[in-house]
Amino acid sequence: MSAPNASGWKPEMTVASQDGLHSGPVTATGNRALMLEEPLLFEIGRADVTGVDLPEPAAGAPNRLGGLDRAEPIGLLGLTEPETVRHYTRLSRQNYAIDLGLFPLGSCTMKHNPRLNEKVARMPGFADVHPLQPQETVRGAYEVINELAEWLIRLTGMHGVAMSPKAGAHGELCGILCIRAALEARGDAREVILVPESAHGTNPATAAFAGYRVEDIPATAEGRVDLEALKARLGPDVAAVMITNPNTCGLFESEMKEISDAVHAAGGFVYCDGANFNAIVGKVRPGDLGVDAMHINLHKTFSTPHGGGGPGSGPVVLSEALSPFGPLPFTARTADGVVHLVEEEGAEKFGHTQAFGRMAAFHGQMGMFTRALTYILSHGADGLKQVAEDAVLNANYILRSLEDLLDAPFGASGPCMHEALFSDAGFGGDLSTLDLAKSLIDEGFHPMTMYFPLVVHGAMLVEPTETESKASLDQFIGAFRSVAERAKAGDERMKQAPYYAPRRRLDETLAARKPKLAWSDDAEG
Repeated sequence: MSAPNASGWKPEMTVASQDGLHSGPVTATGNRALMLEEPLLFEIGRADVTGVDLPEPAAGAPNRLGGLDRAEPIGLLGLTEPETVRHYTRLSRQNYAIDLGLFPLGSCTMKHNPRLNEKVARMPGFADVHPLQPQETVRGAYEVINELAEWLIRLTGMHGVAMSPKAGAHGELCGILCIRAALEARGDAREVILVPESAHGTNPATAAFAGYRVEDIPATAEGRVDLEALKARLGPDVAAVMITNPNTCGLFESEMKEISDAVHAAGGFVYCDGANFNAIVGKVRPGDLGVDAMHINLHKTFSTPHGGGGPGSGPVVLSEALSPFGPLPFTARTADGVVHLVEEEGAEKFGHTQAFGRMAAFHGQMGMFTRALTYILSHGADGLKQVAEDAVLNANYILRSLEDLLDAPFGASGPCMHEALFSDAGFGGDLSTLDLAKSLIDEGFHPMTMYFPLVVHGAMLVEPTETESKASLDQFIGAFRSVAERAKAGDERMKQAPYYAPRRRLDETLAARKPKLAWSDDAEG
């Protein structure tokens, strides 16, 4: 048994190859060629080291801490500047990113972020704008917000838009609060929101958070909303239907107009989850389908960065019936041609008479607005239409290239939209979707979305987006076919994948149920 080195690594921790026969030489460092082993910051940092030198406060200097002075050393670990740069650079090389390769997460639309967007977002006046600046100093920012708002209204065929929601789920809440405000204004105390099985998982959570009772609407055998079941459930207690279109099975809801007409006839509203707008932008206007509210994820359709959970932006477009109830603030162009930020005072001049309140402290995510508008203007109407066409083409290419080997539960329902759905039916032994996904990592690809949508057992949802070339898709299809063939043959070695990743397979169940949220340097960890 070899002694660990300073980082805690032991030579026998070296990862073996898949067949176990060619593990290669054990290295003293744990590094594998240029893939460097990197300990945790807590393992390499030292409390007496910092990359910044600060002078000691002068004797008698005024104390502005109000009695909150630290009584003892805080013990935070520090690194020098070179150590810090190397630590985070090495960690970044163990991650996967859209700049490294195809990112096939279904329902996530991990598309290329054009560098033109980044260049414009870094221009002076955009990059350094502050929400507390005097309004007369940020006229250009208001112009950008208003221009983007007008484009979103035009592309969706809607009447108004709320720009302040910070992300998709935040936008969902905004739309449902608009619906609640509209119902309350007419004295209609409805209690139920219907959510089809093929809707996004955040939809029922949003409805419940807003105080509604959620009821499911089943899907047909073809993976679309059961229109007759929906009609049968509509009544005076139904406030709205939350529908995802295209839905999470990768299919367009071809009866969307009939759904909207039925809901409106029953006195309810139609909320559309716009997360999949990338598949129809420039081709279909949700307003023409009877939608009353829809959030738009700017990162998914208009190429702003996902950003590791933020910053996000989820503008909500509203029908004429809901626009008066949208949140404050909003931008508007007055008769003199100047765009103003409208808050409580003056909202009624623009028909915004019954705002339910605010969704955020300020006006929205400026950096994302700038990037999204750059994307729209650089593509133009014809380019945005091609975005949807190419996204659908790429997804169908993957679907038809794999359906002879993998089960495609809705492959016979017609062309898919922007994502292709497969299941684990036919896998040998006790292999599962998780095993196939982990094996894809060894092939150099981030796995697709797993076990979603829930209506398909062992679901594998693949979304290539429009930014992938045919060569990139062919490489991915080849890798996918290889691991799928092994799964169908019952290759038990897949249970231990990934073999070549910086870290092997983790006990995800244990990590979820008993997470260790604090660092400990004792033997028990």
